Amino acid sequence: MLLEASEEVEYVYFPHDGMLSLLAVMRDGKAIETATVGREGVVGGMAGLGLHRSLVRVVVQLPMTASRIAASHFRKAVSASEALRTLCINYNEVLLTQARITAACNALHPVEARFCRWLLQSADRAAGDTVALTQELLAEMLGVRRTSVTEVAGKMQLEGVITYSRGVIRIVDRAALERLSCECYQTLVEHEATLI
Repeated sequence: MLLEASEEVEYVYFPHDGMLSLLAVMRDGKAIETATVGREGVVGGMAGLGLHRSLVRVVVQLPMTASRIAASHFRKAVSASEALRTLCINYNEVLLTQARITAACNALHPVEARFCRWLLQSADRAAGDTVALTQELLAEMLGVRRTSVTEVAGKMQLEGVITYSRGVIRIVDRAALERLSCECYQTLVEHEATLI
């Protein structure tokens, strides 16, 4: 865990690779992913605009490296740069768009399509076709039972779309994975391209 919801944001992180998940946390401790951040983004960027506490739990999902700056120094840099302020606002809109689409996706689309969307997003952040993800983690991120993920992963493996072994998923047929995904993956890609 990189940051817990309601904790003070001490550092702003700029990932070079890997993936972070932003999770909405309920009072009973259950959490579900609302957005992901990779090398295109920043975690804690709103600290530059005066938000001192995290509103989400931030968890490292894929091995990563990142640069960081103290939030207090980042605030000074943002206050001195209109361009940096604009980047913070635009990237916050990217995260809000992800959260909106993820919420709609979780409510409207079957687990198989959501599994494909999430795997495509993860592969994009990993910059490759192999992603280290356990079924337990996938179940938590998708807000479903582990058995649902087991069924979907098994079916996809039988169809030759992925291989899955000991917490490592390898995409064998990306085109098929994109066809099986809901519209949300492509929507996220398109929105991100227009906002960053």
